[in-house]
Amino acid sequence: MTEQMIIQLATSFAGSLAFAMIFGLRRRYLLAAGLGGLISWAVYLAVHSFIDEIFIGCLAAASVAALFADILAHVYKAPATLFLIPSLIPLIPGSSLYYTMSSLVRQDAAGARYYGIDTIKWALAIAAGISLVIAVRELRTKKDA
Repeated sequence: MTEQMIIQLATSFAGSLAFAMIFGLRRRYLLAAGLGGLISWAVYLAVHSFIDEIFIGCLAAASVAALFADILAHVYKAPATLFLIPSLIPLIPGSSLYYTMSSLVRQDAAGARYYGIDTIKWALAIAAGISLVIAVRELRTKKDA
């Protein structure tokens, strides 16, 4: 593991923790919320090191974040969204969204298209990863009933 990866993992933990604190998450959930961000970014880095595709890495990371949130919801007897949202913070496509908007303002159609596609890939992967876990959970719930 490189120094850059360690820094990325530390900042993903800190960013998720800070987000949870800003939005008033109870103290007993804060460590788990920060850990969720660290785990989701670790999964993204691991998958991205093997498959150089944004969508696949983010899909895997969002799926793991949703699964982690479901497990914590069961353990803490709390809503899964309390853990899911902070866990997804490191996956938010901030830079690509910024560069998309910057390209649009500068009337750079090629740049806007390039960064816009990246932004859409990130957003769709996050939504698909969450949806995948929810769908599997619902199928298992119906099967057990």
